[in-house]
Amino acid sequence: MITRRDFLDTMAVGAAALAAGSTAKSYAQIMGANERLNFAVIGLNGRGYAHLSALAANRETARVAYVCDVESNILAKFAAEAQKELGYAPQTEGDFRKILERKDVDAISIATPDHWHAPMAIAGVEAGKHVYVEKPCSHNPAEGALLIEAQKKYGKLVQMGTQQRSSPHTIEIVQKIHDGVIGRAYSAMAWYVNTRKSIGYGKDAPVPPTLDWDLWQGPAPRRPYKDNVQPYNWHWFRVWGTGETLNNGTHEIDVCRWALGVDYPNRVAATGGRYHYKDDWQFYDTLVTNYEYDGTLISWDCRCCNGMKIDNRDRGSTIMGTNGSVLVDRDGYEVYDLGGHKTDEFRAKKEATSSADLVGRDSMTNDHLANFIAGITKGEKLRSPVEVGNVAVTMLQLSNIAWEVQRELKLDTSNGKIVGDAEAMQGWGREYEKGWEPHL
Repeated sequence: MITRRDFLDTMAVGAAALAAGSTAKSYAQIMGANERLNFAVIGLNGRGYAHLSALAANRETARVAYVCDVESNILAKFAAEAQKELGYAPQTEGDFRKILERKDVDAISIATPDHWHAPMAIAGVEAGKHVYVEKPCSHNPAEGALLIEAQKKYGKLVQMGTQQRSSPHTIEIVQKIHDGVIGRAYSAMAWYVNTRKSIGYGKDAPVPPTLDWDLWQGPAPRRPYKDNVQPYNWHWFRVWGTGETLNNGTHEIDVCRWALGVDYPNRVAATGGRYHYKDDWQFYDTLVTNYEYDGTLISWDCRCCNGMKIDNRDRGSTIMGTNGSVLVDRDGYEVYDLGGHKTDEFRAKKEATSSADLVGRDSMTNDHLANFIAGITKGEKLRSPVEVGNVAVTMLQLSNIAWEVQRELKLDTSNGKIVGDAEAMQGWGREYEKGWEPHL
């Protein structure tokens, strides 16, 4: 049996040599002989299905060699679905560490709970694998910075799953904004609304025999198993999740800062709370955050438990400028003049995207993974490399920190670190279970 620390310590052995062979030229040679890259999909209960569908859509350049999950019933269900969708049966594995040992795996896609994203991605690049990792790419800012260091050290590609970066209509309208369609863009508003129900108060319960609870927790400090955590409610516990801001806000805030052409703000202020229900939920259900720049503002409006739409949409971004505004979401975009009159619009095909959560199939994920594959095989520029995606992730993690300490944060705009507030800066990292700490 591979021990935790022995595994992590030995990952770096030989990884540099593997990384040296990761150029587009060498992969072109491999592709000429083997036709497709071998992928392992890790984390199968949610976005893993979108990864499966996207890899199936890119079957000429990618093959799903392995599927992996710590829960055996979920693994069996997913494997059966994969065989139907792919026309062949990927191998199954319950421990991702064994996947990383495999020489026949070129890339991994990660759709696990948030607390595993960065540690698993770091282990992946150390093992010589390219990595596609769902948002958020980290549980806390320190992990995001460490993942960027690991990517640079080992030379493997890391793409974050902010798939709207590969949406043709979003690429088009962002370019139009940069070209001045609404004059000088100076402000953006992003939002997400839902009608999530109470998670109640969990009770200690026996760990299901189908679940490897120790490996599920991995780098997180150990907690007893409770009956209201799996399979989704871990999002609302700080030890594993990152709240709705990272769960869904990552997409819209990323679009806002992309459209405005900004990185880290000067100041972050967040106000909100858990108002709708009283239960085990440890984050807010209602939050308003402002990110202030010199001459620019981004705001984030989160409403987890009240479905009142904004501009008749569950989620979206509005970019405001000196000559008008643009409203953009996953379904298209609309352009307005200063008086609020629509001057242009584009609607994506109904089956192509959705304004709701994208757990299943969507063309944006197909295109985003195609871009990742082309980055490996042809040297194509990634649309959401981790050093780009991590900016929005860190901003939103800072929103959580500002909410927790209940005051405005001043930032070093070169790296997002909090200035002059030692207490708030404690939220930059986290406590790890001994022996599971990510490291280079």
